[in-house]
Amino acid sequence: MGSVGLLYVGAVLFINGLMLIGVIPGKSAAILNFFVGAMQVVFPTIIILQANGDLSAIFAAAGLYLFGFTYLYVGILQVTGISGEGLGWFSLFVAACAIVIGILQFTLVGDPVFGVIWFVWAVLWFMFFLVLGLKKVALTRMTGWFTVFISHLTGTIPAFFLLVGRYQTNTSYAALVAAVAVVALVAAYILGRGAMRASARPGGEAAPVTRST
Repeated sequence: MGSVGLLYVGAVLFINGLMLIGVIPGKSAAILNFFVGAMQVVFPTIIILQANGDLSAIFAAAGLYLFGFTYLYVGILQVTGISGEGLGWFSLFVAACAIVIGILQFTLVGDPVFGVIWFVWAVLWFMFFLVLGLKKVALTRMTGWFTVFISHLTGTIPAFFLLVGRYQTNTSYAALVAAVAVVALVAAYILGRGAMRASARPGGEAAPVTRST
């Protein structure tokens, strides 16, 4: 993934995480989702059209569509108020693709750091599937906090390293990213467990998945 595109992945994940925990209204978050979603569809299309059959370039561009379509989908849902089951099941598809791409980052590309990053994205999109596809709305706040935390871990920070030419990849750095991601998941669980407990009580009501106003 290109460094510029990755920077804005970090930005939109941060905004969507804040939306999920109720800090930002859904319609307000939709604007950035449209901007970044459009960018993540237009840019890979240009790359593929200019690739001249270069499979490595096509492979690098292909994963961008997973993000672009997700963000455009989120924006449309927030503006229209349509239910999110379709996005939830699409998120399951994205999670499966992210696992495959992560494996290929290890085996084909030789980039263990981005291998781990793609695995982290797989976990995140699987959580979106649980919340939206299976209506596990009690997990909304946990998912939101995890999105906030890993937006910088998987987007903002590596993007800046790439932009200044200081990006390095090896198993040690990959292990560090994995460890921080696990800590982020635990922290998100702790911050979101209040909503899960409230939902588990008789008559308990979970927080809504999104706020559209």
